[in-house]
Amino acid sequence: MLNNASILITGGTGSFGKKFVEKIFDKYSPKRLVIYSRDEYKQYNMKNMLLKKLTEEQMAKLRFFIGDVRDKDRLYRAFKDVDYVIHAAAMKQVPVCEYNPFEAIKTNIHGAQNVVDAALDRGVKKVVALSTDKAVNPINLYGGTKLVSDKLFTSATAYSGEKGTVFSVVRYGNVAGSRGSVIPYFKSLIDRGEKELPITDFRMTRFWITLEEGVELVFKALEESKGGETYISKIPSFKITDLAKAMLPHCSFKEIGIREGEKLHEVMITKDDARMTYEYEKHYIIYPHFDWWSSKRYFTKGGKPIKDEFEYNSSTNSEWLNIDSLRERIAMLNLED
Repeated sequence: MLNNASILITGGTGSFGKKFVEKIFDKYSPKRLVIYSRDEYKQYNMKNMLLKKLTEEQMAKLRFFIGDVRDKDRLYRAFKDVDYVIHAAAMKQVPVCEYNPFEAIKTNIHGAQNVVDAALDRGVKKVVALSTDKAVNPINLYGGTKLVSDKLFTSATAYSGEKGTVFSVVRYGNVAGSRGSVIPYFKSLIDRGEKELPITDFRMTRFWITLEEGVELVFKALEESKGGETYISKIPSFKITDLAKAMLPHCSFKEIGIREGEKLHEVMITKDDARMTYEYEKHYIIYPHFDWWSSKRYFTKGGKPIKDEFEYNSSTNSEWLNIDSLRERIAMLNLED
């Protein structure tokens, strides 16, 4: 499906965009791959990094397009003749969004609506938007803006008609080893010789997902989505204290308190969403609850409904990583990019 296709990634210079570019050239042969972002220096660095990893033929298919999702006219220009869009652009730092709420709304909500409008009017085939666990029962502005963004994308298929643009959402938490995760922070402390690691709350748990797994889930959404779905990977949980022990054996801990807008556990599927959630071999799909949604047209075969009152929560997950398995996974991460 993605062979000989034109694909665009908003916010494409981030951790996800870099991994997506590598993976798509491993699996497919796209006609054109557009990196759409607003920071020319990050585009310059990304291009130089990819020169070491891609062939000349693959590099010739890359386009670096300066633009902001807030700018609808620029999106219309960028979306010309584009088949598939992955929307990864967002303001993601919780404290920054709290202090700059107007700016977060402009990027995460108005920007999402601009992407929807441009995709509909330009005849894009499919759009997959990246979401976050923070959009589930949000307690901070970032989560609130991403909840609205998710609703825009899951509803957008209603505007596209029988053969128009298909919209879906992929949801996951902090990616292991990415700039938003605690692993690079712990590593920096360990490299400085620290023997005590700060833990916000000793009870804290998180889901473990890698960039590769996140990209694979996006591929699945691009291949299967029919409109309005939210995809969530089946992934293991871990305790933050176990992560610290895996990175620095025999370390001591200092509990410093939960930060502003931080949750004790990650939740991917709420009990209320369970009524519309189906379980598949390696993922869940939350289907929309709209009058226009038809299970005959939109449902993906092979799933089974989950039990009422089910909640996909990192603290009650059935699969866990212990200290040894965490140590093995951390060793496989590339923490230099």
